[in-house]
Amino acid sequence: MHAICKFGHVTFCLLVMVLILPPHVGPHAEQHSANSTKVSALLQAARENDSDTLRRAIAEGSPVDSRDERGRTALLIATHANAIDAARILIAAGADVNLKDDLNDSPYLYAGAEGRLEILEMTITAGADLSSVNRYGGTALTPAAHHGHVDVVRYLLTTDIPVDHVNNLGWTALMEAVILGDGGPTYQAIVRMPLEAGADRDIADFDGTTPLQHARRRGFTKIVELLEDIR
Repeated sequence: MHAICKFGHVTFCLLVMVLILPPHVGPHAEQHSANSTKVSALLQAARENDSDTLRRAIAEGSPVDSRDERGRTALLIATHANAIDAARILIAAGADVNLKDDLNDSPYLYAGAEGRLEILEMTITAGADLSSVNRYGGTALTPAAHHGHVDVVRYLLTTDIPVDHVNNLGWTALMEAVILGDGGPTYQAIVRMPLEAGADRDIADFDGTTPLQHARRRGFTKIVELLEDIR
């Protein structure tokens, strides 16, 4: 090695040493590998609703808010899978219900948007931030109204969630139900609930069009009646 180095530049010598000398795997690298294995086990158990493995991973020191490559916590992964037992275990172990992934979804927000009512209730009991918003600037109520999750909308309206919150598109939850719904019984029920909870039916979108005007344009007779009659 000395014979090589005395004829070359220091940088060349260092390169030769890197290429010739065997890599050294120290205790820190081994510890990192062990931690990665534990985290993988935790995330997989959350996804598969594997209660025993999940409890064991937590007991062995796996961080309860471990994340995958997309920034999803174990609890958010369980929420995606509607893994109710796993969600319950993680929340009981102190999982943060408000941590967001790279799409700005939290367990609370995703549960609301996808109609995961039981998990949604658990996240709110555990301190979900009712004013937090998704990537479109909507609260959990907004996409719940959009997707026709009647039970979720009904439950959220029993909380302190802001019923007249306006998202980045200029829409309230009431507006979402009118614009993105089909005018059928499900969306009639969803329109009725925020109205009965005191929602402001006169909040227009960014074009100045109210929910009533949208309903009339779309021929949603029953929704028009609700918007005209319920005060």
